[in-house]
Amino acid sequence: MATTEADRLRQFAITRRLEAAGFRAWPATSTHYDGTWAVRLTTSFPAKRLNSVNPLDPSDNRDIAGRIERAKTHFARAGRPLLFRQSPLAPPDLVSHLDAEGWRRFGESIVFTAELDRLDLSQALDRIPIRDMERYLDASLVVHQRPAELRAGLFEVLSVIRPPAAYFVRENAGGDPMATALAITDNDLAGILDVAVLPSERRQGIGRDLIGTALRHTQHKGARTGWLQVEADNVAGVALYHSLGFKEAYRYVYRQKGEN
Repeated sequence: MATTEADRLRQFAITRRLEAAGFRAWPATSTHYDGTWAVRLTTSFPAKRLNSVNPLDPSDNRDIAGRIERAKTHFARAGRPLLFRQSPLAPPDLVSHLDAEGWRRFGESIVFTAELDRLDLSQALDRIPIRDMERYLDASLVVHQRPAELRAGLFEVLSVIRPPAAYFVRENAGGDPMATALAITDNDLAGILDVAVLPSERRQGIGRDLIGTALRHTQHKGARTGWLQVEADNVAGVALYHSLGFKEAYRYVYRQKGEN
């Protein structure tokens, strides 16, 4: 079936809303705008989403080369490589420019959505979220196998989340963390982030269980639409979200000049 102009505009509106929700759910410590390019930097934490240029209007084609140079200077001052996060909102002229200049593509990710009342969450357990953010922080570092040096940076990110956040951790019998999930209730949107299961504990349904718990929590808080994202090459994660009833909304990819 051919895509109509109305369909295209509707999809752009959905993408814009989810992009904005993503920025609020996982906020950079510094954001400024060059036109409609959101320039996000977080010098204390190296996540690509927090350290990238995010074009948000397909029609914003003004002075592409000059704006890239300004962004390059800004990122260099912060000690970060210049990355573009290319979603369907990126101007086609910018994409063509990056292609022509040899900017490589990597880190393709899929944003999934689902209407919560259409998901079968009947088997999900209601758990009380952890109130101690620092306890969650330590669990997240362990489960994601991140170095302790990133603790302060992750604390800074979690501390500036404005929508209501709920922290979930699954622990083993000894009290050691096995899995984490962060649920953000942003009006009618439920974002599920920071999902991870220790490699030694995977393929036991722990991730599915914790995601179900997080979604039920947001549903109780009034959310109607769930969203989450996963790297496209995470075959197990993609299969899990499909099996839960999520559908692909759009994809994005990172762009970086050469191998730098």
